[in-house]
Amino acid sequence: MPKSKGFDTDFVVGKNYFIRGITHHYTGKLVDITKDSFVLVDAAWIADDGRFAQAMAKGELSEVEPYPDGQVVFVSLAAYADATEWKFPLPRTQK
Repeated sequence: MPKSKGFDTDFVVGKNYFIRGITHHYTGKLVDITKDSFVLVDAAWIADDGRFAQAMAKGELSEVEPYPDGQVVFVSLAAYADATEWKFPLPRTQK
């Protein structure tokens, strides 16, 4: 397993993820994981993922609010419910 900040994790730095939090969903490239946060770049807040199965199978999302390119975004590990690798281009256009 990859190590980050001195602990084992199943997440792979450099891969793209879809992260569902308690109230928000995000996509982004994982650049680090700390004891408190996922650290993402090229992230987007997914305001509405639409039909979840379609989003996961085809990368189709209903509403996307991207952060500026390259901006570092911290997503709390305390608020995350689940995460999966995002195998599609990261959404970078607002819709």
